[in-house]
Amino acid sequence: MKYRHLLAPLATVLLSACVTSPTGRSQLMMVSDTQMNQMGLTAFNDMRKQGKFVDAPRERAYATCVSRALISVLPPPWNTQQWEVQIVDDDTANAFALPGGRIGVNKGMFKLANNQDQLAVVLGHELSHVVARHGAERVSDNMATQAAVAAGTAYAGTRGTNTGYVAAALGLGAQVGILLPFSRTQESEADTLGQRYMAQAGFDPRAAVTLWQKMGAQGGSKPPAFLSTHPSTGNRAQALNQQAQQLMPVYEQARKSGHAPNCRM
Repeated sequence: MKYRHLLAPLATVLLSACVTSPTGRSQLMMVSDTQMNQMGLTAFNDMRKQGKFVDAPRERAYATCVSRALISVLPPPWNTQQWEVQIVDDDTANAFALPGGRIGVNKGMFKLANNQDQLAVVLGHELSHVVARHGAERVSDNMATQAAVAAGTAYAGTRGTNTGYVAAALGLGAQVGILLPFSRTQESEADTLGQRYMAQAGFDPRAAVTLWQKMGAQGGSKPPAFLSTHPSTGNRAQALNQQAQQLMPVYEQARKSGHAPNCRM
C-alpha cells in the first residue's frame, strides 16, 4: 500500500507529460520551451563570459551561411527565431545547438567537415536536437528517474532493506535501462531529421555517410555499442546511406526550387 501511495502521484505526472516527437515517437516532457530557452541562453552566455569563443570571422560567416540555409526549412517557431553562431576555441570536431537560438561550432570541426554539405550534416543534426526538444526530454527523463529512485528507496526502508544499496542498484538500472537507450534513440532521431532538413535546404544528403565514416576513422577509445549514447558507426552509416537514397529526389527538387546554398570559407 505504501509503495503504491508513493508511485501514484508520479504515474499521474508522467502520463500527463507525454508528447509526440517530429518522427511520431512518444516523449516525456516535464519542462517548458520557455524554461529550456532560458537554460540554453544561460549556458551560452556562460561560455561567452568564460572566453570560450574565438574571433574567427571567416569560419563564423561560413557556419552562419550553412546554418541559415538549414534554419529556413525548419518548422515554426525555429525557422523564424533569431539564431546566433559562434566559433568555439576547441580543436576537437564537435558542434552544438541550444534552445534559445544559439549555435556553437568548434574550430576542429572545419578540419573534418571540409565542404558545406558535410558541415550541414553536423549542424542539421544539432538543430534537430533542438527541434525534437531532446534537451527537455533528457531533463524530464532525469527528473522522472530521480523521483522513481527516491520512491523505491523509501519503499525499501519500510521493508528493512539497506536503502543505500537499493538506491545505487536502482540508479544503475535506470541509467542502463532508461537514460542511455533514450539517448541512443535521440541521436538516431537527430540523424533522421537532420538529413531530411539538409536535403530540403539543398545540401547533398549523401554527405552524411561520408562524414560519419570519417569520424569513425578517427579511432580512439569507444564504449560498447549497448552502453553508448550514439549508434555504432557502422550501423549509423548504413542507416544514413539508406535514407540518403530516399532523399535524393527531395534534394534535387530543392535545388531546382532555388534552395541552392553556396557557402564557402
